[in-house]
Amino acid sequence: IELQKDEPISQDILDKLFLRKEDFYEALKVVRPSALREVLIEVPTTKWDDIGGLADLKQNLQEAVEWPLKHPHNFTRMGIKPPKGILLYGPPGTGKTLLAKAVANESKANFILVNGPELLSKWVGDSEKAVRKIFEKARQTSPTIIFFDEIDSIAHKRSGGEDNKATERVVNQLLTEIDGLETLANVVVIAATNRPDILDSALLRPGRFDRIVYAGVPEEETRRKIFEIHTKSMPLANGVSTTVLASKSEGYVGADIEGVCREAGTLALRANMDAKEVTMENFDDAFKMVKPSVSKEIEETYKKLSEQFRQARGREVKERQEDSYFG
Repeated sequence: IELQKDEPISQDILDKLFLRKEDFYEALKVVRPSALREVLIEVPTTKWDDIGGLADLKQNLQEAVEWPLKHPHNFTRMGIKPPKGILLYGPPGTGKTLLAKAVANESKANFILVNGPELLSKWVGDSEKAVRKIFEKARQTSPTIIFFDEIDSIAHKRSGGEDNKATERVVNQLLTEIDGLETLANVVVIAATNRPDILDSALLRPGRFDRIVYAGVPEEETRRKIFEIHTKSMPLANGVSTTVLASKSEGYVGADIEGVCREAGTLALRANMDAKEVTMENFDDAFKMVKPSVSKEIEETYKKLSEQFRQARGREVKERQEDSYFG
């Protein structure tokens, strides 16, 4: 339509104009929901393709988060209640936060990021109020994913002592919000931690965090895919092979591999600021600078934790019978 500056639009053109469903979808991209303005963060741009390997983890999150939000009628037809919460645990740098961002992007859901320490306040009642407010906003703007990063900082084990009352009140509020009388409709809670051993066991039972997913040290094929992702924009010399790099990176997690690639590029520039490519020698030197952050002992410890989660609640109840503690 060619419009002149001062001429009105003719009636013939107006009669041909009509609104389509796609026009409303485009408007939704521009207008932000007012109820989320206080807590809305930048929409994650991470996609599944940006995460190398981790096929089992992706499948778990797709089944628990993406499928219920995108295909709720299928779950209703099969008589299945989708999980309310997913706990991602594993060593630091294995991609837990990256996975949460990817599933939020792929699910086309609102995303509320909560950094655990930010909830804690020295004023009595403020921490619980902050938790209530987050869940209230999530219910108003569903479908919504709430992501608690470093949840161990606000939900560690309740000891019953006098020095831990603030954290205990936060744990109690979390339990009430996730599995209380007011149901969470189209709201999924995802939490990440590298210290699952100090989490309160009441959070780990079905109905709260229904699915506990281990994000472990990547295997060789997964490491190769991670190297491909981090080197796809790097000018690599002919002798550089991601397969060889993966074989040399036993014990390296995703964050370590990213550090190796960054150091290799920096070393190439250090040798020659006009360098046009990154060589295998640069990567070999980078391996000497960036060491693996997860040892075999640490990896085995995390693997054993998955077997202890379900028994932890029963043991804790037995130990605290005299205090009438039932989570």
